[in-house]
Amino acid sequence: MSRFTHEIQPHSTRFKPLSYPKFCIVQDISKSSSAAGNKNLTTSANICLEILGNSAYRLKSSEKALPNSRIKDARAWTSAALSHQLDCLSVLNRTNNNTDAFASNTVSFMNTTLVTSTSNALSMMVSYQVHGNQTNLWQSPKTEREGFWESVDGGSKPGLEPRVPTDFKPNVTVCKGVSVCTFELVQSAVNATPDNLGGKEPFVILIKEGVYDEIVRIPLEKSNVMFIGEGIGKTLITGSLNFGLLGINTYNTATVGVLGDGFMARDLTIQNTAGAGAHQAVAFRSLSDLSVVENCEFLGHQDTLYAHSLRQFYKSCIIQGNVDFIFGNSAAVFHNCTILIRPHQLDPMKGGNSIISAHGRKDPAQTVGYVFQECVITGTKEYMDMFRKDPKLHMTTFLGRPWKEFSRCVFVKCELDEIVSPLGWSHWDGDFALNTLYFGEFGNSGLGSDTSARANWSSQIPAAHVDSYFVTNFIQGNEWKLT
Repeated sequence: MSRFTHEIQPHSTRFKPLSYPKFCIVQDISKSSSAAGNKNLTTSANICLEILGNSAYRLKSSEKALPNSRIKDARAWTSAALSHQLDCLSVLNRTNNNTDAFASNTVSFMNTTLVTSTSNALSMMVSYQVHGNQTNLWQSPKTEREGFWESVDGGSKPGLEPRVPTDFKPNVTVCKGVSVCTFELVQSAVNATPDNLGGKEPFVILIKEGVYDEIVRIPLEKSNVMFIGEGIGKTLITGSLNFGLLGINTYNTATVGVLGDGFMARDLTIQNTAGAGAHQAVAFRSLSDLSVVENCEFLGHQDTLYAHSLRQFYKSCIIQGNVDFIFGNSAAVFHNCTILIRPHQLDPMKGGNSIISAHGRKDPAQTVGYVFQECVITGTKEYMDMFRKDPKLHMTTFLGRPWKEFSRCVFVKCELDEIVSPLGWSHWDGDFALNTLYFGEFGNSGLGSDTSARANWSSQIPAAHVDSYFVTNFIQGNEWKLT
């Protein structure tokens, strides 16, 4: 597929039939919450405005893709649209105290009409892809636990995975007063990017060595943006927004947040430095389709990397955290990455569970999940020093836990250090999702790879089906093109 050859561009005037209910919903919620002085509900309305706009765009793109036999694209985009709707519903549920009649009515409408319709459409796409026009064979979507595996187009071959190009000259440069460059702020460079560069060469932003203490947002219309740094730990974008601040939702705690498709980055560090007790504090959040991030570092504690939705590829990256620090509902492949557990901020010597992933698939028809392939799972030097002093206290690292009912996460040919618990996986709340999730392993090595004591609701991936999780099949990475 060509990158972003959508037959429409992300401009609100093109989506009036789908967008009108969205604007009515958000406008009325904003009015009612502002009148009541409810800052959290106003924040929720603003988040809904952004993500429901994205949902409308993805649904319209799917509508254009289906007649052109682009079923995998349509499923990916509709999966994202459903995620966006569910996210809006979730933030409204959390902030609405049932005293605001319109907010309550909006939640009811979204749950019974909007979300249900999108879910049904997604289910029909799966049946059509499997059974074609034989509608008598169409059925509710199934998962790997029920013996359903996606068809594959071949195995993983060298050179087929997407990469961040190295031969493009920068369009603009960013630096901190040490040399002559175009901008001093990363956001200023993003703002200068031409809109809707779909199907064209990327807009390359060279970010020179330095510390950039700013919040960066790449909106939907800024596609094919490429960040090039001067090295991990040398080019550093930093922020400290966190869930503990009034009117701040996890979604907007991100130091760098990306909506525009085709985002690429390499050779830089993005961090969130929120202190102890700050809870959720995102370093990087991405809703970018066909996004490639290579040789980058993400630093945080809880919720470091929010791989929110759509198809994303991370190669040779370093990701640090300790609680659900890779989370979201995207179809993301992490290849040859180093995943580092860091000490908890509060009373680190007392230990405590560390959870790597929390995937949020809520519908079995969604084409999403996290794939860790040939990654290394270990701890930072500080964590490993504590572990070796008291291994029993600190052997509480888990590969993941189910954030939503159909959570999907697999580790393939990874090196698991001894810090990984023999159980491998953790529950979320009692037996929630344990019968519907898919947590799988295949061909892992290292002292933490022994599966004899694994949680009995996790799985070993059959060798015949492991190809389903390669980048060429899971996110169609071999079809991504720059032009």
